Amino acid sequence: MTKNAAVRGPYAKSAQRSIDILDAATTVFATHGYTGGSLRDIARQLDLSLTSIVHHFGTKYELLEAVLERADQTTSGTEIFDFAAACTNHGVANATLARVRANLERPELLRLFAILAAESSAPTHPAHDWFVARYRRKIEELAQAFAFDQQQGRIHNDRDPQLLSRLLIGTWDGTQLQWLIDPSHDMISAMRAFFSWKLPEARLTE
Repeated sequence: MTKNAAVRGPYAKSAQRSIDILDAATTVFATHGYTGGSLRDIARQLDLSLTSIVHHFGTKYELLEAVLERADQTTSGTEIFDFAAACTNHGVANATLARVRANLERPELLRLFAILAAESSAPTHPAHDWFVARYRRKIEELAQAFAFDQQQGRIHNDRDPQLLSRLLIGTWDGTQLQWLIDPSHDMISAMRAFFSWKLPEARLTE
């Protein structure tokens, strides 16, 4: 019992330290972007040495990638949102609205993506390839989800899944950006209006 506790103790502390670093890095990158934020800024927030940050994540880009991967899969930085399962169970329209609703609680993570996506439009940016791969993956995953909706009779078969996925991502990103700039904008209503306009046959429950 004592031996197991001794093994778990340092591991738990190391895991918590990694989470703390990711949280601080999210704040720094969301405030200053990748270029403007530094590992020293992150270390300073946590009162850690620069060596400690490098020990956990190696390089600034490795830390950025870890921040982006976590933000892409969670609703609050820790809670996983299984968007694929939500699409399968409830359809793309309702899954999207559920994710948008969850995103209202994580403005810092949305701001992180908005800033870094804009920065990474430059081919020389360290995260450029990551965002290119992410958008390609998201478009393909949404296209497959829309095709599944067609098989289930949730949306009409004459819809183009690829085009729908690109239109949805463009509308979603743009609506989020407007909300980040001015929170008086209603993201939920805007996204519901998109689906009512483009996919009126989809049964919205959100």
